[in-house]
Amino acid sequence: MAVSACCRCRHDASPTRFWVDYRSSIYQYSSMARERPLPAASLHVVFALLDGELHGYALMRRVDELSDGGVRMGPGTLYGTLNRLVEGGLITETTDDRPRPDNERRRYYELTGPGRAIALDELARLQTLVHRVARHLPGTAPA
Repeated sequence: MAVSACCRCRHDASPTRFWVDYRSSIYQYSSMARERPLPAASLHVVFALLDGELHGYALMRRVDELSDGGVRMGPGTLYGTLNRLVEGGLITETTDDRPRPDNERRRYYELTGPGRAIALDELARLQTLVHRVARHLPGTAPA
């Protein structure tokens, strides 16, 4: 078997069978240059913030809503993720940027420009991945 230079697949004599070399990253062809993909919790948070600024509890509810109840993020995971995203420059805390009613103690967050670009890039990448895989599975091809 030879490794194809075009797609890093191993082809055998049959033109319909091949093996993908999973040692290469599926993220290497992403349009946003970064060293590694966002962890799942970070993806959920940046997707939830695509609609705009939210506070922590609203973020937990939005993640739950976007995942149809499949992901329930607790406060420890949420705030650890938020801290990492702030440190990485993908989101910013906006609590002090505008007056809040009744001296709320909530902390608000929104995507930065690069954070929005990465969120949209990841969304497009995942949509493309699902579309490509679905074409090859019986009964799952999009109409």
